[in-house]
Amino acid sequence: MLSKIDLQKFNTLIEINALINTNYAGIHSLLTRILESATRLSLGEASSLLLVNRETQELYFEIALGSKGAEVKKFTVKLGEGIAGWVAAHNKSLIVNDVVSEKRHLKDIAKQVGYPSHTMIAVPMRIKDECIGVIEILNKKGNKAFTQEDLEWLEIFANQAALAVQNARSFEKAQGEIKSLKAKLHTDTGYHTLIAKSPLILEKLDIIDRVAKTDSSVLLLGESGVGKELFAEQIHLHSPRSKKAFVRVNCAALPEGLLESELFGHVKGAFTNAVQNRPGRFELADGGTIFLDEIGDLPLALQVKLLRVIQQKTFEKVGSDISVTVDTRILAATNKDIDAMVERGEFRSDLYYRLNVLPIYIPPLRQRPEDIPELANFFLKKYQAETKKNFEGFSGEAMEFMLSYAWPGNIRELQNSVERACVIGKGARIQREDMVLRAQAPSVPQGGRDLKSAITAFKLHYIRQALEENGWNQTETAKALGIQRTYLSRLVKELGALGQKPVEQHENRRRR
Repeated sequence: MLSKIDLQKFNTLIEINALINTNYAGIHSLLTRILESATRLSLGEASSLLLVNRETQELYFEIALGSKGAEVKKFTVKLGEGIAGWVAAHNKSLIVNDVVSEKRHLKDIAKQVGYPSHTMIAVPMRIKDECIGVIEILNKKGNKAFTQEDLEWLEIFANQAALAVQNARSFEKAQGEIKSLKAKLHTDTGYHTLIAKSPLILEKLDIIDRVAKTDSSVLLLGESGVGKELFAEQIHLHSPRSKKAFVRVNCAALPEGLLESELFGHVKGAFTNAVQNRPGRFELADGGTIFLDEIGDLPLALQVKLLRVIQQKTFEKVGSDISVTVDTRILAATNKDIDAMVERGEFRSDLYYRLNVLPIYIPPLRQRPEDIPELANFFLKKYQAETKKNFEGFSGEAMEFMLSYAWPGNIRELQNSVERACVIGKGARIQREDMVLRAQAPSVPQGGRDLKSAITAFKLHYIRQALEENGWNQTETAKALGIQRTYLSRLVKELGALGQKPVEQHENRRRR
């Protein structure tokens, strides 16, 4: 029992416990916080937190605080050696108030570090009665000796540190299992619906159908939001690998320190909390396809390793020197000017040439106006179901507004805009004022499409829709549109692509 409850220590324990229950990913910073608190409250001058590596039977310094902390972290301690090694091996706490005379003290490390130790207290970190690490505090301030009360408080902090490690390991294991399951889930329900009506996109799909039959690398180029991932899915789905996994990796979303492990996996003990072997994304994609999105953000160091996978189909996991062989097709995508990056030395030219075997450029939405009505209606069906509203469609002004807008965010921006319109819309149809875009006035289209062509595309869609709703009867359609039949006939001829044949068939049946 503690002889006296110290309010400051008690409040610190509550704060740390709250952090443990909410912060699994930042394990290093959390352990540092625990060690700092334990050092401050026990009046120590320096401290260390060591973790046990059962494979090597050693302890390594995960955290070292004090003036010589950086030098201390270079060393490892064998299980059973030194004060920390003895505590780990025997799973018992230890107070040493005369370190100089202590036979278990590793004087060589102290001498090399150049930090004299006079008093020390060391306690085991336990998970289910197994020692997973050691916390040690050095040199109590004021040349005082450590007490039994110091020991008991430090054991509480050690239990908290062990709980933090356990939670972090459980979290990492769960995340790994979730990622593995997602990677192995390659049924159609895991893919997006690709909407394509414009000649530009239909042409790309024809190319993709031919490209899919090969095993060559493909580099998908285009602005952010044009749907490069959807085209990568189509390549996989139309390839002989379609029954195997399609694994996605966003190279920009993962920190550089984690990206190598995510791509190539790691072995147990490779780094802190690497408690078991874990496959990387390439291994999960063996026999299938891996899609490397935002490839332009891949660090140069990993570009070398990726080049080797493309050329030799082999790699080593983090912490291992054993080569792993995989049969994986690589698809990559970027919205950056990759040629300029190669010229600036930001992207390896040899890797670029290997990825760029079959480049496919996906045009922005402003260059494919025929897709806008189809995409907008697709998203409308999706989000009116989610918002539990029932819209008949878009008003003429709303559709014309969408067709004349430049869509700098491409399909992603269109999707977000339709979702917002479903949330705030109140009428039977989505109105122009419901379309919350970057500019509330039509933008000047870029990429060679002017306002005239946008309006023509709108007319094409609007009149075709009216004809379909009225069974291609031009008389009834003209009444619905509030225009004369002769004017409608002229519009149909001018727009051409409306589909004369269904109209003519209907008119012929009417004459008979």
